[in-house]
Amino acid sequence: MAKLYKVENIVASISLKVPIPLKKLKKLPNTQYNPEQFPGLVFRMGELAEGKVYHTSLPTFLVFGSGKLVCTGGRSREDIMNAMSKLLKELRKIGVNVKSKWKIEIQNIVASGNLNRPLDLNKIAYNIDETEYNPEQFPGLVYKLVNSKITFLLFGTGKIVCTGAKNIQEIDAAIKTLVSSINKKG
Repeated sequence: MAKLYKVENIVASISLKVPIPLKKLKKLPNTQYNPEQFPGLVFRMGELAEGKVYHTSLPTFLVFGSGKLVCTGGRSREDIMNAMSKLLKELRKIGVNVKSKWKIEIQNIVASGNLNRPLDLNKIAYNIDETEYNPEQFPGLVYKLVNSKITFLLFGTGKIVCTGAKNIQEIDAAIKTLVSSINKKG
């Protein structure tokens, strides 16, 4: 089956296993830190452009004093690895040396795609369990796969959004299940 989707965003967690002095880190460019509002520091990989508009296709980190990180905005494991290399260089500048092995744990992948055919959302909602459809509130149908954390948004145009997967194989299998369900019942 040809790829019907592209990865839009990967959310990952990383533990560096060393404390990070956020007050020192906030002195670096492209950071935001307001501990009264949120305990983590936001570290953007991209440069500021046109005032306060950030380059949005580069990963962004939430950095916590405990050494835990949340990375969002990457579209591949390689994107996250490259961003981690840059972040580690910045941490070294403020005296934080990460010696222990750390690993990237994918928490969620968001993908978008197109089934290349119109979808009758009313029919799908009527015939397939685990769907929610209220077009007065939202134009898409929500379809939660049984025995899975994967959820789809389906639109009448045939466009889809998939969330909840932890790897590409899960997305492939979920789309196969989705297409099969629609072909049989929708």
